[in-house]
Amino acid sequence: MDSSECHRKKVAVIGGGLVGSLNACFLAKRNFQVDVYEAREDIRVAKFTRGRSINLALSYRGRQALKAIGLEDQIVSQGVPMRARMIHSLSGKKSAIPYGTKSQYILSISRENLNKDLLNAVEKYSNAKVHFGHRLLKCNLEEGTITVLGPDNVPKDVTCDLTVGCDGAYSTVRTHLMKKPRFDYSQQYIPHGYIELTIPPKNGDYAMEPNYLHIWPRNTFMMIALPNMNKSFTCTLFMPFEEFEKLLTGSDVLDFFQKHFPDSIPLIGAQALAQDYFLLPAQPMISIKCSSFHFKSHCVLMGDAAHAIVPFFGQGMNAGFEDCLVFDELMEKFNNDLSICLPEFSRFRIPDDHAISDLSMYNYIEMRAHVNSRWFIFQKNIERVLHCIMPSTFIPLYTMVINRGLFFFGSLITIGGYYLLVHYMSLRPLDHLRRPWNWIIYFQKTGSISLITPGNH
Repeated sequence: MDSSECHRKKVAVIGGGLVGSLNACFLAKRNFQVDVYEAREDIRVAKFTRGRSINLALSYRGRQALKAIGLEDQIVSQGVPMRARMIHSLSGKKSAIPYGTKSQYILSISRENLNKDLLNAVEKYSNAKVHFGHRLLKCNLEEGTITVLGPDNVPKDVTCDLTVGCDGAYSTVRTHLMKKPRFDYSQQYIPHGYIELTIPPKNGDYAMEPNYLHIWPRNTFMMIALPNMNKSFTCTLFMPFEEFEKLLTGSDVLDFFQKHFPDSIPLIGAQALAQDYFLLPAQPMISIKCSSFHFKSHCVLMGDAAHAIVPFFGQGMNAGFEDCLVFDELMEKFNNDLSICLPEFSRFRIPDDHAISDLSMYNYIEMRAHVNSRWFIFQKNIERVLHCIMPSTFIPLYTMVINRGLFFFGSLITIGGYYLLVHYMSLRPLDHLRRPWNWIIYFQKTGSISLITPGNH
C-alpha cells in the first residue's frame, strides 16, 4: 500500500480521551485521514470537566508510546517521580518499599493535563480532526459506516475504512461487537468504590515526602496519595460501598478517619475533610475482559474499551498506550494491511492485557491487606537484594511490570506463573511453602520443611 492509498483510508476513532487521542496521533502519522468523535465538550475550554481526576502513574510502557510520537520529554517534565511506596501504619510509623533500584521510578501525572497535551498533538496533524460533542449512536461495521449525533441533534452517517473503539469501559463500540458471533465478554465490579480528597501544600511545599506513592492500608480500607506538580497530593480513599454509606455526617467522617487514618487528618484538614468527603458519591471500579479485540478488518478495540482494569497496579493507561504502540508496530510490519494487522493485534495483545488485569486484581488484595505485614516488608527487601545480585535473572514482579512491556511470551509465562503462586498463597495459608523466603518463615515456626501442601488438590 503506497502513501497515496494510505492517505485515502479513513479512520474513525471513537473517544477523544487518553488512548483515543494518542491513537489518532499514530494513525495520522501514517497519513490516514483521522476523525475523532468525542461525546464530551473540549476539556481545554470547558469550565467544568466531568469524569475522573484520579492521578495516573506513568511507567516505562506508557513512556515508550509517547516517545514514538515525540511527546515523552514534554509529558515527563510535568510529572513527579515516585521511587517507592511509603506505607503509613495505624500508629503513624512510615516504612518505604522501593520499586527497584534508585534509577527506577514511576511518574505521577495529571490525567487532565495529559489529555489536553494529547489533544493539542492531534490538532498539529492536518489530516486529523477532533469532533467534540459527537456521540456514537450505532455502527454498521460490515458496510463501514457509523452514525454520530452532534450538537445539532441531527444524526449523521459517516463512512470509514476502520473504526477504532477507544470509548472507555462502557464502550458503545464494544456493545455492537458483543452482538457478533463468538465474541466473548465478561465484567466484574469489585466491592470497593473510591472518592477523592486533597492534601494541600504546607508552607508552600509538600506536606509529605513527594517522591513516594503514600499508602494507608487498613485491611478492607485503603487510602493512596500521589504528588502533584503544584505541591499538593491527590488522595484516594478506597473501601466497600456499604462502608461509604455508613458515613452520613461530617462528624461521622472525622470519627472514621480518627479511627483508621489519624495521621491524615492534619494533612487534609479537618474542616476540608468533613466537607470534601460529600462532594461526589463513591465511584465504582470495574474489570472487563473481552475476546477478540477486533472484527474482521473493520473494527478494533483499544484501552479500557478492550480491557478495563482496576487501578491498583497503576497500569490501565500504560496498557492502553502500549496497545497503540503495538498496533503501530504491526502496521509497520505488515505495510498497513488491516486484514492482517487486526487479527495479529488480538492474538498478540489479549494474553498480555488479560495478564495485567489479573495482576491488578491481585495487587488490589496485596495493597490493602498485606503491605503492613512485617514479613511482606521482609520479603520485599529480600527481592531487592536478589535483584541487586542478579539483576537480569531475578526481577521483582512490580519492577518487571512498570519497567518492561510484556512483548515476549516468556515474560508473560514468568509473570503469570508468579501471579498464580502468590495468588494461591493468599488463598491457602500452607501454599506459602512454594516460595523460598516463606520456607524460612515456616521453618522458624514449625522447625521442619514439608514439600507437600496439604489440602491443595
